[in-house]
Amino acid sequence: MQRVAIVDYGMGNLFSVAKKTGKVHSQTIVASSVPDIEQADKIILPGVGHFGKAMNNLHSSGLMEILHHKVVEQKTPVLGICLGMQLMCNESEEGGLEGLKWIDATVKRFEIADTLRYKVPHTGWNNIRIEKKSPLMEGIPDNSEFYFVHSFRVICNDPGDILNTTNHETDFTSAFQKENIFGVQYHPEKSHDTGSRLIENFLKL
Repeated sequence: MQRVAIVDYGMGNLFSVAKKTGKVHSQTIVASSVPDIEQADKIILPGVGHFGKAMNNLHSSGLMEILHHKVVEQKTPVLGICLGMQLMCNESEEGGLEGLKWIDATVKRFEIADTLRYKVPHTGWNNIRIEKKSPLMEGIPDNSEFYFVHSFRVICNDPGDILNTTNHETDFTSAFQKENIFGVQYHPEKSHDTGSRLIENFLKL
């Protein structure tokens, strides 16, 4: 049975992700050591909070090298959730640090003109549009709703990497995919049956 590692770098929602994933797949562990990640067949990078602090935590965790080896060299499927998605990018305005650089993208704060109608953080249920075919989206209808909580958005330099878009005054990238690398800005672990289906799809890769 395949092993699923949820990376613990001290930021956020890993236990709710582990609970949701564990309902789908029993061989799920919260991973904070190199051997845990080294043996993983799938990797989930969760996260809630500050980009700069998260990158500092990843550097101090000693997991950077094994994550890079597994994802970039061995092409192990990886799913970034919320902040975990943003960490995969080149850099962020939040904290001014470089990211993992797995995806050619930057992270910037929402710039909202109509602040009475559109709030930051972008919080609650919103629709996603599926921009390209992907096994991650199998059985998930276009315009499905997912749960969001975020103040920063991803801007992909390569439009071909964009998997989902969502509108919050203007359209933004709510999911991307490049080869084995998947990122979702929304929270599948909080998105009921549709979120469960997305996690099931990832584990089937």
